Amino acid sequence: MLARPNRLTRGADYKTVVRRGVRCAGPHTVTYVVTSGQQRAPRFGFIVSKQVGTAVTRNTVRRRLKALCAEGLPHVRSGVDVVIRALPGAADAEFGQLRDEVARCLARRAG
Repeated sequence: MLARPNRLTRGADYKTVVRRGVRCAGPHTVTYVVTSGQQRAPRFGFIVSKQVGTAVTRNTVRRRLKALCAEGLPHVRSGVDVVIRALPGAADAEFGQLRDEVARCLARRAG
């Protein structure tokens, strides 16, 4: 579980990260990363649309992504904002596939 300081909560923050962020795309997710330059904990946000599936499926995908980001938290620079958009294929992806994809994007863009 991600602690409160590690979560994006405002819609304006999501919009800023998606519009100005550097993209890293994979088969199941698209990751956007922005470095703010501030000395604070890295923050994560998740976008899981109805195209991914039913409410149960979307919540499962979001919980998986949160767990993966909590694992990778020590390897992310401070002051970084990350938004992960789940694509429709994320619902059928195995946990290991999502782990590899998220870890690759975080290491490439936020590490």
